Amino acid sequence: MSAPVFLTEPGALRGVVAGGTYLLDGAEGRHAGVVQRRGPGERVDVVDGTGVRLVGVVESTGPDGVRLRVLARNEEPPDRPVLVLAQALAKGDRDELAIEAATEVGVDAVLPWQAARSVVVWRGDRAAKSRARWLGTVRAATKQARRSRVPAVEHAVDTAGLARRVADVVAAGGTALVLHEEATVPLRTAALPVDGSDVEVLVVVGPEADTLASEIGDLR
Repeated sequence: MSAPVFLTEPGALRGVVAGGTYLLDGAEGRHAGVVQRRGPGERVDVVDGTGVRLVGVVESTGPDGVRLRVLARNEEPPDRPVLVLAQALAKGDRDELAIEAATEVGVDAVLPWQAARSVVVWRGDRAAKSRARWLGTVRAATKQARRSRVPAVEHAVDTAGLARRVADVVAAGGTALVLHEEATVPLRTAALPVDGSDVEVLVVVGPEADTLASEIGDLR
């Protein structure tokens, strides 16, 4: 069985080295020690969301958290090309389910899209709260998928903003793919950048009410 992954904040693992110890405290420490009841000798990983992974073994547990003996400290390079999901806002939890699945399969960033037919609208306080919820979703999915990097959750854009992003991606040598039920080009035939390319692959997924033809035109 794979070791469970616990997520700390960026920079929290700075200075930690193999052979040393690390105290997993706060909410993640409580979750490991109290909820999951991790005990001495059990293997766990701790990641900081930016590519640093500690491979450790539980030495002890206490009210201050779980103390680990560090077996290894690995810095995992980012994947290239960068994979970004532009996900249209959707009612219920459909958009959150989409970004959860995308995180689990390896997306590097998600871009909320306020499409013309999106039933949900992010404005003011709701925008901040909804983005925070997306952040929580990708953090949880990162741990579930045992990833060391948390995907970025960008600020929402409208169709004009998304069109500018598509243009920038293509101009930089990347690829933008708009998924649509009436598409005539199969996804499997799309030309993609070679592995290792420092460019972006942007995948656009429309709302539940479908993407307007005018929006498709704007994104071309």
